[in-house]
Amino acid sequence: METPDVGIPRPLAERLSMAEQYAYLRDRAMPRRTLVTAGAVAAGLLTGCSAAAGTRPAAPATSRAPGPAVRPFGRHLAYGGDPRTQLRISWQVPFAVRRPYVRLGPRPDDLGRRVAAELRPLHTPGVPGVRPALEQYYVHAAVDGLAPGTTYYYGVGHDGWEPTAPAHRSAIASFRTAPTRPERFVFTAFGDQGVGRAAQANDDLVLRQEPAFHLHAGDICYADVNGRGSTSDGYDPGFWDLFLKQNEPVARTVPWMVTTGNHDMEAWYSPDGYGGQLARFSLPETGFDPHGTPGAYTFRYGNAGFVALDANDVSYEIPANLGHSGGRQTAWLDRTLGRLRAEDGVDFVVVFFHHCAYSTSQHASDGGVRREWLPLFAKHRVDLVINGHNHVYERTDAIRDGAVGRAVPVGGSTDPARDGVVYVTAGGGGRDLYAFPAGVRDSYEGHVTRHEAVKTFAWTKDGDRAAETAEWSRVRYTGFSLLKVEVRAGASPRLAVSALAQDGRRIDHFEVRHGG
Repeated sequence: METPDVGIPRPLAERLSMAEQYAYLRDRAMPRRTLVTAGAVAAGLLTGCSAAAGTRPAAPATSRAPGPAVRPFGRHLAYGGDPRTQLRISWQVPFAVRRPYVRLGPRPDDLGRRVAAELRPLHTPGVPGVRPALEQYYVHAAVDGLAPGTTYYYGVGHDGWEPTAPAHRSAIASFRTAPTRPERFVFTAFGDQGVGRAAQANDDLVLRQEPAFHLHAGDICYADVNGRGSTSDGYDPGFWDLFLKQNEPVARTVPWMVTTGNHDMEAWYSPDGYGGQLARFSLPETGFDPHGTPGAYTFRYGNAGFVALDANDVSYEIPANLGHSGGRQTAWLDRTLGRLRAEDGVDFVVVFFHHCAYSTSQHASDGGVRREWLPLFAKHRVDLVINGHNHVYERTDAIRDGAVGRAVPVGGSTDPARDGVVYVTAGGGGRDLYAFPAGVRDSYEGHVTRHEAVKTFAWTKDGDRAAETAEWSRVRYTGFSLLKVEVRAGASPRLAVSALAQDGRRIDHFEVRHGG
């Protein structure tokens, strides 16, 4: 039997993936789509939302589908400003729906609390001969007033789709809020994920680590394949449907804390290209400009403070958004790091962003990142910096004043106050892998080679490549991988940092501790 108007015949629905169901419904309800010229888009006449002005996308004119025919998909979680009491639940629907909401409670059979959700439409204009216009719909619920250290169960719904109905109960998922004073917790991290088998395998590896949350260092989906932040970039917004479906098995239970890479500057939506991110993600509004630069924010979990940054603002390599904050992000970073260092109970400060401060692979190092932010990392004794951008795993020694402050071999330890900061490139999240310079060998746990200097470069403000010799490149691995960090509190707090290959093998480990 077929649902009236735009439903999917049950036998067909059972054979189609969620993204294919999305396309089927969309094409039946909207067989004719408006196409626009690329010139009009470039002139700023057609935008889904204006991040600079802090507005949400305007609702496009389109018919609604019957509620029972519109199945939610792509659930993904994020913390609010306080992970102990605030969570943001997000998902996607193929059509505008009426009165979306979340139900949650202490057990799968007790979802008594109902929280209204916000529908954020996103319109992507078409380009004749290239792609049709596309409407996408994202839903977000801000859930506050939660109890620390508590497991909750939840289901998402809207008029006509009740998550507690027998047919939908298998879609109920869970999350856990941050404890007030955890003695131990784990988080994972990588960047440069995309859509595909390797990306999905890394999701599976994340789940096996049972992390409290995951840090994503940018270049999330690769709907924008060129990553130059221009309307001339090749762009297919439908990749986001595939990405959110791919990530749902992990992101529906593990908060997915993303920041902004160069491939996430989607110029179709706003002057800075962040309208898509504002529509798809609800991130902590603790940054200097949450509705204009969503990838810059901070949160605290236990004895660690975390700071996400938008490196497009300072990148010399890809200057589309260079200086877009007018220096406000760097000033906010200085204040935020100072506050975290002065906050009672904060032992560690972790910073993550996309472009590399130190790497020898394809994109090498960004001189803009170094100039603007490294003095602040040293000033406030940042404990660990995580980057993506280069599709490899690479880890430095502790770097102080631009040079090796202390060698940190596999299994070593370091004290940032004494030795400097360790920088980790965790760009093996799933996208096609890069290589290191010709003749430079991988060197990782179980495959350690003699330490050698690497000839590499750093990007300058003029867009040139300044040659340099890297004595600081300590560990290198050219396979898919992720970072796993165990944070310990108590009398001897430490960060136990490990890198795992996609098959689960450990390829690096070291410790960050104070006074060690």
